Amino acid sequence: MPYPDNMSLPPSVRDHLPEHARDIFRAAFNAAFDDHRGDPRQEEAAFRIAWAAVKHQYHKLGDRWVPKDE
Repeated sequence: MPYPDNMSLPPSVRDHLPEHARDIFRAAFNAAFDDHRGDPRQEEAAFRIAWAAVKHQYHKLGDRWVPKDE
């Protein structure tokens, strides 16, 4: 299901990503979810694409997600 706002993201995303990364995840997830309509693995594909979008701009440093330029 698409996420209307960052507070509706799953705790595994909401509680670990900084706000900007949550924005990226939500936008990518919602777009991918729409693009894969009718696919039986729609939600799985949307999650993979959303995480890839976050990892394009952020990386994990210890237990925190930080922008790649840090």
